[in-house]
Amino acid sequence: MTTTTKKLTLEEYLAYDDGTDTKYELVDGELIAMPPETSRNNRIALYLLAEFLKLVPFYLICHKDTEIVVTGNRTRIRLPDLMILTEELFAALGGKRATITQDMPSPALVVEVVSPGKVNEDRDYRYKRSEYAARGISEYWIVDPGNARVTVLTLVDGLYEEAVFQENNHITSTTFPDLKLNAAQVLAAGEVFVVYE
Repeated sequence: MTTTTKKLTLEEYLAYDDGTDTKYELVDGELIAMPPETSRNNRIALYLLAEFLKLVPFYLICHKDTEIVVTGNRTRIRLPDLMILTEELFAALGGKRATITQDMPSPALVVEVVSPGKVNEDRDYRYKRSEYAARGISEYWIVDPGNARVTVLTLVDGLYEEAVFQENNHITSTTFPDLKLNAAQVLAAGEVFVVYE
């Protein structure tokens, strides 16, 4: 849902405050309101956060709270579901607003959990794929519960090479080779139901 008709600059976006808790992405100068995530998507992102805590310090993991500047026709800001920072990037953020600007190093890994619908699939599979590659993000995961797969994109010579994992396929990560996960575990995290008595 587009919220503005005036094209915003990066500086205007960073200063924008409509007095609500609405999260926005900036796409070619337009504010795009991000609807609340489904509980399934949140559980998957939190499950991955817990798994990455076994491999990296907690302060390098960002869950839906850090935005990254990428390029498109104009400046774009994305809000990934999960990001793993490098030590250099953490230092560059330096306790300021959690916005990764173009002059900062890229994160080590970005994860997007696909929401239902063609618009969401296009955004994660097409647009963000090219934006994150251009930004130099070495690894981009697309977790797709609707299609029961985890796609790991690894940056090689400026383009992503794709590996798709389904069911009990062990997910291989060049960035995190010690990761012990399979696609079924990741996707099952979104299907957890708790019954209260």
